[in-house]
Amino acid sequence: MPLIGKLRTWHDDKGFGFIAPSQGGAEIFVHIGDLPRDGSRPVVGETLRYELGRGEDGRPRAVRVVRLAVGTPPPPARRLGGRPRGGSSGRLSTLLSGVLGLAVLAGVGAWGYRWFEAQSHRRHLEDQLASVAPQPAAAADAGFRCDGRTHCSQMKSCAEATWFINHCPGTQMDGNHDGVPCEQQLCTGSLGR
Repeated sequence: MPLIGKLRTWHDDKGFGFIAPSQGGAEIFVHIGDLPRDGSRPVVGETLRYELGRGEDGRPRAVRVVRLAVGTPPPPARRLGGRPRGGSSGRLSTLLSGVLGLAVLAGVGAWGYRWFEAQSHRRHLEDQLASVAPQPAAAADAGFRCDGRTHCSQMKSCAEATWFINHCPGTQMDGNHDGVPCEQQLCTGSLGR
């Protein structure tokens, strides 16, 4: 039969105290192990509901104590399948969640790196084209324009070939890369320079 009383004294450093029963009589010993494990400490003067039991020494003792200000703690949470949390399956689930999270993070990082590389490559190509593209004033002065011709056989003069290798991308007129185009057909020696 549950009884009601107030916590008269509490020795936090030793983990025990005494309850003064509401119906009167001698104080009852209470141990921290008989109080609910809710993370809070008992407070002197709070009302407790308890049952009377016997300690190892045979003396009366409060057991199955409920702190009325706090209430009865909820039963431990149970997962589907009837297993309590924190078991080996809980640790495995946490580990798998962590590994999955790292894999997703690595995938996003790899995608981001590839995107950044593609953008950098695109900007590099645009910069190259801008530096190779003919200047309107120079094109008008020379009378030439980039029109897709890339070989010596398509040129009419050394000046035209020279202008093309300096202003148009993809030309194939300077085999030895010395800056003089079409040396055997149009620009013999250094006439074109």
